[in-house]
Amino acid sequence: MDIVEHISYIPLFKGLPKAELEDLSMIVEDQRVGRGEIIFSEGDEGAGFYVIISGKVKIFKVSGEGKEQTLHIFGPGEPFGEVPVFAGQQFPANAEALEKGRIFFFPREDFSGLIKKNPELALNLLAVLSKRLRRFTSLIEGLSLKEVPGRLAAYFLSLSESREGAMELELEFSKGQLASILGTIPETLSRILGRMSNKALIESHGPRIRILDLQGLQELSEGETRL
Repeated sequence: MDIVEHISYIPLFKGLPKAELEDLSMIVEDQRVGRGEIIFSEGDEGAGFYVIISGKVKIFKVSGEGKEQTLHIFGPGEPFGEVPVFAGQQFPANAEALEKGRIFFFPREDFSGLIKKNPELALNLLAVLSKRLRRFTSLIEGLSLKEVPGRLAAYFLSLSESREGAMELELEFSKGQLASILGTIPETLSRILGRMSNKALIESHGPRIRILDLQGLQELSEGETRL
């Protein structure tokens, strides 16, 4: 598959004519990353944004005490580091490859030039940013207002909603990574999963989660019930 074809499968560029996909292929930098490789660090110049072609990338911040908080974990087809395209600022967090993969880098100045020629690119990017803001707002709300069981219930509900109401879910990353996103530790997460299973809210088989009681998860998420 050539670069133009890869770009055509990226949701951000969905619906663009071939000529504009070819314009994008002329500015993209095709990069390979290894597991554990830092792609950018907080404070680095935001010279452009990335799209994952294969592999997974973790976006995280580190407190002054050295505590790490995972903000997002992205997979194939998803962009990251895109805020500097509009803001022209430094990266606000760190990005690390969780596994060996391939990413496309789009330089800010070149991409901005293409946006001026095709405003649809800006609309697509705004749609991605608004969806991401909604997810980030939910994360902040969960970390500040909910106990860990409520955060986990809210995460399962959000995952189900993003997959059109699916009751059979498969985690896209490890339970250790999920624990980091939820602001807890793997041991606590395992205990909560066990309690959810005992309460017949879910069935858990490795990375596969089956929702048994949607209403029960909603009540747990909203703090109406406790485990």
